[in-house]
Amino acid sequence: VTDVRSDLSQSVPRVSVTAKPAAADAGLDPASLGTVVAQAVRGTPAAKATLDDTERDVLITSAKPVTTLAGLRALPLGTVRLGDVANVELVPGPVSMTRIDGARAATVPARPVGDDTGAVSAALQQKIDALDLPAGATATIGGVSEDLNETLLNMALAMLAAVAIVFMLLVATFRSLIQPLILLVSIPFAATGAIGLLVATDTAMGVPAMIGMLMLIGIVVTNAIVLIDLINQYRARGLGVVEAVVEGGRHRLRPILMTALATIFALLPMALGITGEGGFIAQPLAVVVIGGLITSTLLTLLLVPTLYAMVELRKERRAKRKAEKRA
Repeated sequence: VTDVRSDLSQSVPRVSVTAKPAAADAGLDPASLGTVVAQAVRGTPAAKATLDDTERDVLITSAKPVTTLAGLRALPLGTVRLGDVANVELVPGPVSMTRIDGARAATVPARPVGDDTGAVSAALQQKIDALDLPAGATATIGGVSEDLNETLLNMALAMLAAVAIVFMLLVATFRSLIQPLILLVSIPFAATGAIGLLVATDTAMGVPAMIGMLMLIGIVVTNAIVLIDLINQYRARGLGVVEAVVEGGRHRLRPILMTALATIFALLPMALGITGEGGFIAQPLAVVVIGGLITSTLLTLLLVPTLYAMVELRKERRAKRKAEKRA
């Protein structure tokens, strides 16, 4: 990161009054010491008055207010002086005080180098976790990193919602619970290919990549739907499970491959980063879609028909056993 700054980088001298153990013997606590010092330096608010339509505080101040450290140490507190029961010293303090939810806070802004904000945030979080902070102090990452994490979480929830919607539509279309589950098998394999290509190309997993993942849910299921629908048509014409799977795969092989290859080649310019200034957004999206299409297409042509045949053959054997028992 660069341009690192801090709210605490500049300071101004402040008077610090810290109670000694002798303060308790004199019946004084830090709160009462603070009140006495405030009265001696700034005065005590006694009332409010309205002058020229403006409400102002009425302060009661000493005729000789304290203006030096020596005078503050000599401030009488009954039988003792402030310097006898407290340490009065001049220390550096922040120019301004920021509070978040009532607690003091300091901000350290910085600008990440490069486009991979997620990796910078992860490395920074490791450094923060390794810090030995004083008791009661905490450190958190905010700003763009916090917004990015929230966006990624929302995108993950959107992906889950998309899977649920696709599943319900498939159940209504195929009138089955098993076949839609077989079709959805291609989604995790598409995610595997997408993540693998992101790692191979050293591309960050950001919001554009998550948008690509969301697009994959609809893209990869389409090929499986076309294949399973044709297999079901062949079975409705009287073909057996194995014959229908073979015929469906043979007739849908070329359309599925051509569709996938056309999409992959269309996205190659984006994946190679030759689309201009918008490449930092387009490139991760294209990489995700290409990687997901490669693995999902292969598994659609191999795994989905295999699972379909296993499930349907098992259903036929079960139905045959039930028929034999009835006979």
